[in-house]
Amino acid sequence: MVIKTPSKFFFVKGSSEGYMPLNAFDGALMKAGIGNTNLLKMSSIIPPHCQEIEPSPLPQGALVPVAYASITSQQPGEVISAAVAAAFPEDEDQAALIMEYAAKGSKEEVEATVTKMAEEGMKMREKKIKSIKSVAVEHEVESCGAAFAAVVLWD
Repeated sequence: MVIKTPSKFFFVKGSSEGYMPLNAFDGALMKAGIGNTNLLKMSSIIPPHCQEIEPSPLPQGALVPVAYASITSQQPGEVISAAVAAAFPEDEDQAALIMEYAAKGSKEEVEATVTKMAEEGMKMREKKIKSIKSVAVEHEVESCGAAFAAVVLWD
């Protein structure tokens, strides 16, 4: 099996209620538009020169590399959030860095944390940041909920 280096990426997010935590997670994937694919959780690098595209339908059953954050809860009334941030270097010949974070609390808090994580990751790599993009989603649990945010890589 040959795995190609992705040339495109896009951000997605979703939240859902479900019968059990896995059902809620699956519902969040469906709302994010990637529920009928097989996710390959990856470490957090966007290859150099990868092009951002609008979220697009993927073939059902496709193996899809994705960096994601997710959280589930069965505590009614609890607010849960998931976020991802990608830091793009000034040098476009270098890879971008994705960070993922999920926690109890507002999407603003979680998104601020994941953005700071991306900044710190680039600092560790001694790379100057050109830009940071992030997405976040918040969910108030009714009985069993999930929040999911991701960067999807595709060819």
